[in-house]
Amino acid sequence: METTEPKVVAITGASSGIGEATALLLAARGAKVVLAARRPDRLKLLAHRIADAGGEAIYARTDVSRRSDLADLVKLACGVYGRLDVLVSNAGVMPISRLDELRVEDWEMMVDVNIKGVLYGIAAALPVFRRQGYGHFVNVASTAGHKTVPTQAVYSGTKFAVRAISEGLRQEAGERLRVTVVSPGMVHTNFADGIASEDVRTQLLRLRDSIAMTPDAVARAISFAIDQPPEIDVNEIVLRSTAQV
Repeated sequence: METTEPKVVAITGASSGIGEATALLLAARGAKVVLAARRPDRLKLLAHRIADAGGEAIYARTDVSRRSDLADLVKLACGVYGRLDVLVSNAGVMPISRLDELRVEDWEMMVDVNIKGVLYGIAAALPVFRRQGYGHFVNVASTAGHKTVPTQAVYSGTKFAVRAISEGLRQEAGERLRVTVVSPGMVHTNFADGIASEDVRTQLLRLRDSIAMTPDAVARAISFAIDQPPEIDVNEIVLRSTAQV
């Protein structure tokens, strides 16, 4: 049976945006958070911020495109806390462009981070969850995993894949494991930093500044799914600002 103690939650992409907001919210609500991202300096600052507020956090530099990094993250959680209750696979990249630009390296990066990062998390955590007899995967997709638009073909494809993988995992998981997909619309983060095309980046930033919701909104959705009774699995949450069509 699932423990009644404070949950141990590992979060990838925790150094900013949705991951940071989720870590702060869950820690404030009593969770022990295990922070993962590629920027250890930011993780250290976030861990101190959580501790100063009375929460508990540890961290590890983690590149989700490396299977060994996800394995080490799960080992860290289990080594320090004796278990892992929830894995939030949030890390993602969005260097979108038109296919004619043939930015193949960007395509490969999106596949490596957005898809393989989720799969490597599953590979690391699923055996632990099976041994424990409980566990919860929360995979962050996107409304782009429901609808494709120009410049977002590859990014959208990776998010469709996250939804498909998550649904397959849910059906295989059995009655003791939970799987949730959270698909946010546009969120006010630094997602546009990796976009090479100035026109695409400018257009997206203008749209972001007019309709995007805050990362806190997504964090609350993730917390809602985690906080359900162990026999209840919130399969998918889709959320947008009311300004987004």
